Order: sequence, then C-alpha cells, then structure tokens
Amino acid sequence: MSTTQRPFKVLGIQQVAIGAERKDRLRTLWVDMLGLEVTGNFVSERENVDEDICAMGHGAFKVEVDLMQPLDLQKKPAVHTTPLNHIGLWIDDLPRAVEWLTANGVRFAPGGIRKGAAGHDICFVHPKSNDEFPVAGEGVLIELVQAPPEIVAALG
Repeated sequence: MSTTQRPFKVLGIQQVAIGAERKDRLRTLWVDMLGLEVTGNFVSERENVDEDICAMGHGAFKVEVDLMQPLDLQKKPAVHTTPLNHIGLWIDDLPRAVEWLTANGVRFAPGGIRKGAAGHDICFVHPKSNDEFPVAGEGVLIELVQAPPEIVAALG
C-alpha cells in the first residue's frame, strides 16, 4: 500500500444498478410502487444492456437507480445474473483516482475510462482480484463516476 495521501475523494453514491431477465418486473416495484421517475433509457450492444434510468432525490442528492435487462440472455456481460449488478460512486477526480488505485493494487475491469449511460466519465473496479492486482470488489462490481463540478461543489 502507498503511504502517500489519497489524491481524490469519494463524494457519495451516484447510482445503484439492478438487473433482471426482464426490466418490466423491476419497473413494477421501483417506478409503479415506489414512485421513482424514469429519466432516460440506455441501450448498448457492447455492454449487452437495455436499461431504464430512474431517479430519486434532487440536485446533488439525486441518486440513479438503473433497471437493467440483457439484450441477449446468452451473451456477456450478463447484467441479470447478479441482481444487484453494481454500485456507482461519485469521484471528484476520476483520472487521479484510477492512477492511484491502480498503483495501489486495485484491479479494474477492461474498458478503461469511458462515457457512461448518463454521459459522465466512468470506469469499473473489477469484482475479483488476481495475483497482479490483489484488491477488488470482493464479488461486487463498483462503478467510479466522475462527478460534474456542481456535484463536487455540493458534496466535496
């Protein structure tokens, strides 16, 4: 472990992503029963996902709840096989975070930093460690999300 000070902050929860074979069943609970607002939809062949982007809260305290189903049940990633698919964390300086975490043995999923469904830069901490990178999500996929300036100002 590095003894240098962490050069970034985790500001809060950005999202929770939930997967199922059919997202209409998820919508019944999260939208119809709990009242979350559907704010968008994201479809990606590369990520094998069709997701409804829902929201609770407002402003800097808004949290996404993504309701996901696979485009193809036989392909990977299999967004439905882990019902709590991933958790997203707001990060104040994503590039510095990735650099520091990698240098300290954190394993990232393939794909690097890229635009996510909501338009923010994102990357994923891998759920499983390996010999080269002994620190991982211990079974949980963790999305690191670059916080926009207004979120950094409100939560930083």
